[in-house]
Amino acid sequence: MALLICVTVLWAFSFSLIGEFLAGQVDSDFAVLSRVVLAGLAFLPFTRWRGVRNELKVGVTVVGALQFGITYLCLYRSFSYLTVPEVLLFTIFTPLYVTVIDDLLNRRFSPIALVAAALATLGAGIIRYDGLSADFLTGFLLLQIANLTFAAGQVGYKHLIKRFDTDVPLYRFFGYFYVGALMIALPSFLIFGDADRIPSTAMQWGVLTWLGLAASGLGLFLWNRGACLVDAGTLAVMNNALVPAGLLVNLLIWNRDADLVRLALGGAVIVLSLWVNHRFSYYRLGWVQVSQR
Repeated sequence: MALLICVTVLWAFSFSLIGEFLAGQVDSDFAVLSRVVLAGLAFLPFTRWRGVRNELKVGVTVVGALQFGITYLCLYRSFSYLTVPEVLLFTIFTPLYVTVIDDLLNRRFSPIALVAAALATLGAGIIRYDGLSADFLTGFLLLQIANLTFAAGQVGYKHLIKRFDTDVPLYRFFGYFYVGALMIALPSFLIFGDADRIPSTAMQWGVLTWLGLAASGLGLFLWNRGACLVDAGTLAVMNNALVPAGLLVNLLIWNRDADLVRLALGGAVIVLSLWVNHRFSYYRLGWVQVSQR
């Protein structure tokens, strides 16, 4: 879980950076494409093109198309309709998608994991429910697509690595992840992109570089690696830990108003959801084993 916590801290800055320096100023398709290219170039020297199972090559490519390509195109577009706090609010459903998809792949129903995910969703909702803008429906729908594909990608990667055992280190074929993302991001930019809205300042280029190399490159690799090391309930809950982390960054750096009481209460509920999942994981595993006999 340490990897997931580290990436949460890393990603906590992303929402505010996008909202402050990129949204409405830089073409969203170009922003996503630049992140894909930069992250892919970072992994290019480590990528093994031979000696990797074809199932892993194809699987990781599909995961990249879902978790990075489609997810980020929808996420960036949502900033045209929503504020940063609203974007954070509408990401709270990701844990539910994680739990449901994991159960579908395992052909089971895990009530404790679902309860933990629901508690995490409640905690994030307590923090961020403070009214909605007129364009909330479009933004909401875009983010639900992003949430669904992000959840499908991380759960799919976890099951992929578990099913197809390999001696090849994970970082040696994670480059295929960015190949999949590029297959979505490049056509989207060529069809819908606005070349007149590429970055025009050093700050915008700097933000894109940081997001590409750190948040998308190192961050996505470590997040998926961490996803392989925890159960679905913990993974679902950690998807919502980004909400209080992102709000803290928004408050401390950009001095935006935040209800500290609600922030503390919602954070406590999210911590409770982690405890519930850990405390009853034994019973969940026992229930699953019995149900599969």
